[in-house]
Amino acid sequence: MEYNYQTPRYLLVIEQIKEKITKGELESGERLPSEMELAKQLHVSRNTLREALRILEEEGIILRKHGVGTFVNKKPVFSGGLEELFSITDMIKREGKQPETECHFTGYTNAHSEDQLELHLEKGEPVYLVKRVRKADSVPLVYCIDKIPAKLLNGINHLADESMLRALEKEANITISYAQAAIKTIGYHEEISKILACDLEVPLLVLKQTHYDANDQPVLYSLNFFRSDQVSFNVLRKRIF
Repeated sequence: MEYNYQTPRYLLVIEQIKEKITKGELESGERLPSEMELAKQLHVSRNTLREALRILEEEGIILRKHGVGTFVNKKPVFSGGLEELFSITDMIKREGKQPETECHFTGYTNAHSEDQLELHLEKGEPVYLVKRVRKADSVPLVYCIDKIPAKLLNGINHLADESMLRALEKEANITISYAQAAIKTIGYHEEISKILACDLEVPLLVLKQTHYDANDQPVLYSLNFFRSDQVSFNVLRKRIF
């Protein structure tokens, strides 16, 4: 690798560390040497190294665990484009893994104010609530909270298919055409992070979606909490002329 020494040293250090990861000299999950040792290896000051590590942490390339050390961040096993309306079951199967479901709650309940807004419900209208953990080869992957207007289900009290999209189509004759989605990152969540067996340092990706049928009527509101060390999302952006 050729270096342009007019470039700030910390940027060169970032490229050196990324190159070591790309070449397999530093593997996913591997602990980096101590700051003193790594600075010596790269022939830079510890201040320069710390700036490089700070940026690498912001980019999600490394993970610093207080009192433990600095590690190469594990690459997410699953990835998908947000422009794709995907089934979590299909996403798991695409990676050659076995989907599993751990059900925490199913039943009718009062809609919250947010549910009323997203699903165009009147105050007091109930929803059918499903809370599940989806797993891949027994590893917790995502905590799913799904809500369907009760009036659409005609008394159905169990949606059997692992895929909520297929279950609604098969058992309630509801076909989802598209969804409006928003995604954000949150830190450690005391309840959900424990359910997903996340370390304290692993944030959660929250995918909030309102699903619509072909008549533009909202039929499903979902909150999915993904482990960020297992799942990543991307967006295909096209230039408009």
